[in-house]
Amino acid sequence: MTTTAAPRDIAVHRPVAAALWMIGSIVGFSALAVSGREIGTNLDTFEMMLYRSLIGVIVVVTFATTTGRLNQIEARHLGQHAVRNVIHFAGQNLWLYALALIPLAQLFAVEFSSPLIVALTAPFFLSERMTRTKFMAVLLGFSGILIVAHPFGAGGLSIGLIAALLCALAFAGTAIATKRLTRVAPVASILFWLAVMQSVFGLVCAGYDGDIALPGAETMPWVMVMGLAGLGAHFSLTKALTLDPASIVTPVDFLRLPVIALIGTAIYAEPLDQWVLIGGCVILIANWINVRSGKVSVA
Repeated sequence: MTTTAAPRDIAVHRPVAAALWMIGSIVGFSALAVSGREIGTNLDTFEMMLYRSLIGVIVVVTFATTTGRLNQIEARHLGQHAVRNVIHFAGQNLWLYALALIPLAQLFAVEFSSPLIVALTAPFFLSERMTRTKFMAVLLGFSGILIVAHPFGAGGLSIGLIAALLCALAFAGTAIATKRLTRVAPVASILFWLAVMQSVFGLVCAGYDGDIALPGAETMPWVMVMGLAGLGAHFSLTKALTLDPASIVTPVDFLRLPVIALIGTAIYAEPLDQWVLIGGCVILIANWINVRSGKVSVA
């Protein structure tokens, strides 16, 4: 799940429009999580990624054709595309795997640590400067992760939490790879190869045993929701970032945490864990400090 930040100096500020796009983004991410939960009993994560990516191919090609961007899709820098998409494919599968094992709010809280991992690793991969403020934000954010995961508690680190932590690491790697790729490839080309390569990865991984489950009548609507919700959520977030600065838009994105916590409680009877909420707030504050200190990429 990867979004590229908007420039710091934005000529037009449209806060109301940005807020409406952010509502669309929150709805999209929430629908993605619910659809993954509903599909998980019938399809494994590789099959989910296969069908989601195939829908993505259709949407991206249709969009590129209708907007005159088809000529931007080029077969260059395929090695960089492959590296980015292998990392992203791993992260998405880990996210879907964790989705079935831990509460929705806990998964979203851990996922929000991705920008902090990006901030920590960007000086090595993107030649960005690590300031004292960013470093303090990273330390604060990781303290929030410890609160959310409470590995020294009675339950310890579960498989689901480990998958969520690895997912956050993979999403951070995706953000770094995407940032490097945007320097040499058009966005339409990045999205096209994202969908195509992940369709191939999904086909290979889902079919290695010679058995790929087809979505039934009850599952197909949720597969469509998953395929469209993810694209819609990222498009809405990116659109919002073009209308207002990241320092204003990104904190609104953090409303995903309480929203998904309420959805988890209402639909799946998941308890509102005080440690998840407290740790999530710490992570969100750390992200806000990081955004205020400069540009940020959210994975």
